[in-house]
Amino acid sequence: MELPLIQPPLTVTDQMGRRVAVPFPPQRIVSLVPSQTELLFDLGLGERVVGVTKFCVHPARARQSAAVIGGTKNFDFEKIDALRPDLIIGNKEENYQDGIEQLAARYPIWLSDITTLAESLDMIRRVGLLTGRKEAGDALAAEITASFAALAPTASEPVPAAYFIWRKPYMVAAGGTFIDEMLARAGFRNVFGQLGRYPEITPEQLQDAAPRQILLSSEPYPFAEKHVAEFQQHCPAAQIRIVDGELFSWYGSRLRLTAAYLKALISAD
Repeated sequence: MELPLIQPPLTVTDQMGRRVAVPFPPQRIVSLVPSQTELLFDLGLGERVVGVTKFCVHPARARQSAAVIGGTKNFDFEKIDALRPDLIIGNKEENYQDGIEQLAARYPIWLSDITTLAESLDMIRRVGLLTGRKEAGDALAAEITASFAALAPTASEPVPAAYFIWRKPYMVAAGGTFIDEMLARAGFRNVFGQLGRYPEITPEQLQDAAPRQILLSSEPYPFAEKHVAEFQQHCPAAQIRIVDGELFSWYGSRLRLTAAYLKALISAD
């Protein structure tokens, strides 16, 4: 009788610099990050994804084929234990440290840490490697790289812009964020780029910054057309636009669509 081939664990380094020993290839994966859930499915790993968060909306079938284990910042540990994962994939910013530490005491956890396009491409390649889909991960990263290489802003100078992610209080994406880099690649200049991460902004600060465009993200706050007039009162001379937050902030395989979206956005200015 021929015995099944058992491969030794694969020891990898995550984007936090942590060494993680992962059963190779992993068969029961829990994803704690929506954009990385979509990546796993696009790498052909849907049947191995056993747990996702309630925010993992892409692909639509993810929350039907896998168990929902809570949110990105409030895990249901009992549900995760019941799934017996041999790999958990998370993110430094989107998940919470206490929860990650609790899970890391019991399961292999690979964490991403992403603020740039280069780091997102690195994540895609590494996830492909550690899940046994290296060729697919490399091909996807190459496709995204080529799409951004062809992205050339049409304006001679960057367009001053503010990118809002929240209301009551107003919050923007500032410097050191993935969104900030996407703005720059599209040809925008973040008027709050000198600030760090996701600061609260007053209407007076917005007026003083004098953006030519105000971009209202569809997520995490669901900005919609009904909010345009509110911002127009603060900055009558600015153009107010609702933008697709997923295409500005999701750093997985959805990036295949981002460069074309950014090109269309700046071309419509």
